[in-house]
Amino acid sequence: MKIDEEIQSKFKSPMHRVIVNLRYTSNILAARQHKFMSPFGLSMAQFNILRILRGAKKTISINTVKERMIEKSPNTTRLMDKLIEKELILRERCESDRRIVYVKISKHGLKLLKEIDDAFEDKALNSKMIPTGLTEDEADQLSNLLDKLRD
Repeated sequence: MKIDEEIQSKFKSPMHRVIVNLRYTSNILAARQHKFMSPFGLSMAQFNILRILRGAKKTISINTVKERMIEKSPNTTRLMDKLIEKELILRERCESDRRIVYVKISKHGLKLLKEIDDAFEDKALNSKMIPTGLTEDEADQLSNLLDKLRD
């Protein structure tokens, strides 16, 4: 269904329409992602932190994690504290500067991400979680257009 019909609104311009459409669609995708992550006991922000740490392949500073996050959060330290409690990440203080804190993903965190990746392949790709109405070329085109919007 077109955005105009979905929210029963008229738009002043195509740019106005695309901005509302992006926000509306983003909220729908976020809700689907939240539902998918719920059985794993993680928020999307926590999942993002785990993915950043897995990709880093080494211990990195909390500030580096904050810089790489998709959705910036003022609660990053609290989110990491919860991940530490769940034994998904490990924290260590810098020996030379106690103000600097480093984090890395634990073996348990890597195992959980593998479970999530497997579930995503099995369930999410075959459900309405991601837009299945797009071809790979259309997905590339949309991604390129979104990159252009951020410039």
